Amino acid sequence: MTSEFQQHAVSLASSQPFPAWLGQVREQSGQLWQDLPWPTRKTEAWRYTSLLPIENAQWQLASQATLDSTDGLIELDAYRLVFVNGRFDAALSSSLPAEVVRFSTADSEQQALISEHLNSIADQRKHLFAALNSSWLEEGVLLHVQANQRLDKPVYIVHATDTPSSEVVNSRLLVVLESGAEAQVLEHFFTLSAEDKGWLNSTTELVLKANASLSHHRINLESEQSLHTGGVHVSLAENSRLLGFTLATGSRLKRIDYHVFHQGSGADLQLNGIYLPRNNQRIDYHTNVEHCVPNCTTTEVFRGVMSDSSKAVFNGRIHIHKDAQKTLAQLSNRNLLTSDRAQINTKPELEIYADDVRCAHGATVSQLNDEALFYLTSRGISEAEARVMLSFGFVNELVENLTLEPLKVWLRPRLARLFGQDGQLTRHIIHD
Repeated sequence: MTSEFQQHAVSLASSQPFPAWLGQVREQSGQLWQDLPWPTRKTEAWRYTSLLPIENAQWQLASQATLDSTDGLIELDAYRLVFVNGRFDAALSSSLPAEVVRFSTADSEQQALISEHLNSIADQRKHLFAALNSSWLEEGVLLHVQANQRLDKPVYIVHATDTPSSEVVNSRLLVVLESGAEAQVLEHFFTLSAEDKGWLNSTTELVLKANASLSHHRINLESEQSLHTGGVHVSLAENSRLLGFTLATGSRLKRIDYHVFHQGSGADLQLNGIYLPRNNQRIDYHTNVEHCVPNCTTTEVFRGVMSDSSKAVFNGRIHIHKDAQKTLAQLSNRNLLTSDRAQINTKPELEIYADDVRCAHGATVSQLNDEALFYLTSRGISEAEARVMLSFGFVNELVENLTLEPLKVWLRPRLARLFGQDGQLTRHIIHD
């Protein structure tokens, strides 16, 4: 049965201008969105995360907003696209190569490519908010790299929002790498005000064909009161490789899903993640990796630091299909609670139907080490500083492993400042 919220949400699309060639996608997705059952706390995938902050609001499409300068952006030699409240800001964006195009400016050939791959990985029947995203499609970004070509600079996509509690923003990214192609992509989500209470619904699809290689980074640094529902859906063909990194602070509601399909022998996935909720923030990561064919590898490492009264959820699943022999898969989730009020619900899963595999998974939940604290304080370091150092060190290994050096440089002081803020997430954590 369609909920009143689902009916209201899809009705927003009717007043929205959009390219005519997206009409059929929007209509089909809108109908599907209304037909899908609305999750409740009895729905396993949403057991620990309530959707009431979304369901109980009367949403409207976001109004116009401006980003005054590029000061808050990552200093990176890249092809940059800046969206403010979902609207493209040409003044703050750079010139773009032929490989990068917005949906609204796509020519007939690019429209055909987008239509071919859009929702080809993101199963809208299983991912409710992907269906909603498609029903709202007005704008998006396509990155298409031809066979055996390498994009000379990263593509940096910025989504800045400044929305009250009743406004919603939609974002979409489609990456298609032809055989042997290479690229780097950075998605950066942040709010312009600590008072931002709006909702951003994002969907990313990454199509990697044979021997393609992609480095994909996703940074979520929104305000404490904001809402974010996001999904990254990946298809890996023969001998393709994805290096993925995701980092997020908490919010009033933040749910990020990763769904990866090994569809060609020899595909390789390396996915690292960091989550840092504080105060009364919430964050929920769900990852699912499908090994459908033999001789593929997955290395997945997620680490979280929970402070104050925050709450985090991590559900990581690796599914080894019957024919996926010679699979090598490892899943690790480590969590640090710096407060006796903080919570983590972690559930690493291995589902194996092949008999010739090497797989391992594990999860740990710990507190700050008393001996390490004593060691640091006995050498003149204050207890507060010692706690910051140990918390930062817990995740710093993943930051140091980043292949995108400017992102590493940009993150270090902001993370250190975040840990040193005693839970106070303010605007200057994002902006110098």
